[in-house]
Amino acid sequence: MTTTPTSSPLGAPPEAGYVDKGLATGKIGTFAGAILGISCVAPGYTLTTSIGLIVASVGLKMPAIFLAGFVPMFLTAYAYRELNSRMPDCGASFTWSTKAFGPYVGWMCGWGMVMASILVLSNIASIAVRFFYLFLARVFDQPGLMDLAHNKAVDIVSTLTFLAVAMAVAGRGITTSQRVQFALVGFQMIVLAVFAITALIHVGTGSAPAGLRVDPDWFNPFTGLTLGAFTVGVTGSIFAFWGWDTCLTLGEESKDPHRVPGRAGLLCVLSILLTYVLLAVAVMAYAGIGDDGVGLGNAANADNVFGALAEPVLGGWGGPLLLLAILASSVASLQTTFLPAARTMLAMGVYGAFPKRFAQVHPRYQVPSFSTVIAGVVTGAFYTIVTLLSEHTLMDTVAALGIMICWYYGITAFACVWHFRRRLFASLREVVFTLVCPLLGGLMLMAVFVVSVRESMNPANGSGSSIGGIGLVFFMGFGMLALGAVLMLVMRRFAPGFFHGETMSPNGIQE
Repeated sequence: MTTTPTSSPLGAPPEAGYVDKGLATGKIGTFAGAILGISCVAPGYTLTTSIGLIVASVGLKMPAIFLAGFVPMFLTAYAYRELNSRMPDCGASFTWSTKAFGPYVGWMCGWGMVMASILVLSNIASIAVRFFYLFLARVFDQPGLMDLAHNKAVDIVSTLTFLAVAMAVAGRGITTSQRVQFALVGFQMIVLAVFAITALIHVGTGSAPAGLRVDPDWFNPFTGLTLGAFTVGVTGSIFAFWGWDTCLTLGEESKDPHRVPGRAGLLCVLSILLTYVLLAVAVMAYAGIGDDGVGLGNAANADNVFGALAEPVLGGWGGPLLLLAILASSVASLQTTFLPAARTMLAMGVYGAFPKRFAQVHPRYQVPSFSTVIAGVVTGAFYTIVTLLSEHTLMDTVAALGIMICWYYGITAFACVWHFRRRLFASLREVVFTLVCPLLGGLMLMAVFVVSVRESMNPANGSGSSIGGIGLVFFMGFGMLALGAVLMLVMRRFAPGFFHGETMSPNGIQE
């Protein structure tokens, strides 16, 4: 049984731009919010998926690319913080961009966020399945179990099962989600730190296969890279940071909605940066970027780098532990990623941008029940279709996700500047945090977006899969946005209230 919140009637302009959506309140503190954000980013799963893509593009410049990808994320995080401090709303990017630029831009921004979640949910579930069978194969010393993950029928059924379990946990309420994530994230981060330190010890003692010495040039993004390679690498890096904005979609459920989400987002981004740089340096120095053995350039290891490095670095006792940590990372992120996707759809339902059924909230668990189910069903259908079409789903979804992220993060950054345009120069603080940081972050993200769309048309900048000679990445990324534009026109015809400004007042953020 579900219910639609009635504290503010649908169709009525909300006072100060806020509508009570029926979510649980006062549940999340700064540290818990950061943990949920880190869980959604999932450094373990993200790195094992993206390292191969980034190394293929930029080689030894991987640490520099992580730093380059961090800059627009960090600048944009300030835009999110400033917007949230004036109006916490689970719609986050959708709500703020609608108020800044109107219903059409807002709808497309919300669509970009939802589809980014769908893409990454399918990716995460697939990684979880691979590490599940890999872990079982190592623990029971049955190598044949690893082949199950490459059987399409077994892969699809297993992935759908993981999605169903994660969806069920997400539907049990935000308190349950917090408890699960504290355990999974803590275990994941401890094992990753042990792995990185052990790899560096191997390097220091001369027992590493590559045995590279850390070079300061690894951290310099301004030398030795073409524009195309830099853009593809940064796209992969931006994907690696995606998910920190989960902290902001939980604003209405935070203990201090105006301050906690922004602080949690910044803490999450900084924590992820430190983790990525440490691990990037460790695996490069240990394995190198060669195209054979454990080299990071080995195509056979491209979508499962830690699977290849686990036992060589940690040995027989630690290898399965790292595999379990990546499995925990994937499962944790799978569950947490439902949170922002469902809450964005909830907000779009409440404000009339999506059908009203999306506004349903479970009366007991106070979560967006219908939106959570839809996110799971659409993800399962998407993964099944793409897996049957292509054997290289993971690499293409990673590249396509970068396009979607740049789209809605960039719009949100510009929305901050426009919202506060009348007070940008009121103080030095306003200049820095409502103008300079958001504007620079938005410009960087839009530049990467434009170049990424162009590069995605080339099948060589992905798995090589194509439709009519155009890369599958283009259809997953820009094609999804085009589909959104069509669905937006359909919604305007059948539910015009949102597009006529009847359900959300413009510029409703209190200053």
